Amino acid sequence: MNSHLQKLTKSFYEQDLHKVAKKLLGKIFINNSGKVLLSGRIVEVEAYDGSIDEASHSYNGKTKRNEIMFSGGGLLYVYFTYGMHFCANVVTGKVNDGNAVLIRAVEPIEGIDEMMLNRFGKKSISQKDFLNLTNGPAKFAQAFNITKAENGTDLCSNNIFIKNNSETSEEKIICTTRIGIKKSVDLPWRYYIKDNPFISRK
Repeated sequence: MNSHLQKLTKSFYEQDLHKVAKKLLGKIFINNSGKVLLSGRIVEVEAYDGSIDEASHSYNGKTKRNEIMFSGGGLLYVYFTYGMHFCANVVTGKVNDGNAVLIRAVEPIEGIDEMMLNRFGKKSISQKDFLNLTNGPAKFAQAFNITKAENGTDLCSNNIFIKNNSETSEEKIICTTRIGIKKSVDLPWRYYIKDNPFISRK
């Protein structure tokens, strides 16, 4: 990975929800909080807007669970779902906006052996399992060892952060409806990089 890539600044995350969601595609997500640095290229995201989106955790206002979503852009919002999985989101916008971008899938770059251990308990896996390593929000969180302890992490810190990378061109961004939700299902707020093998679903 190019070590000269710059860390994204707070002003990046404070932009419009959908602008940030699209711009995150191709950026490099890094967890540097453990013994092994883990990195991957973000290839699929979903946007959640608390003001109009019934599927958003922030739709009904601030609670103890979702308060990080209201704390302003540049924080990591981690939640527990189905009694077994963690999912990681990038908070966007200003304080009290209640907006966030779910990271649905990444393309593994560094620390892949460690990701395999986190996901499968072993370092030797098939090509099918390799493509299955981080191609979903819970899979990504598990591979990158993101748990409730990481909720509220400042993405401008040195522990977990996102590095800049070349912009993904509009013609390579596919926009479609989101996955695994029961409300606001028609909103076309899922964005992914066309033809990338690590997306969760075409």
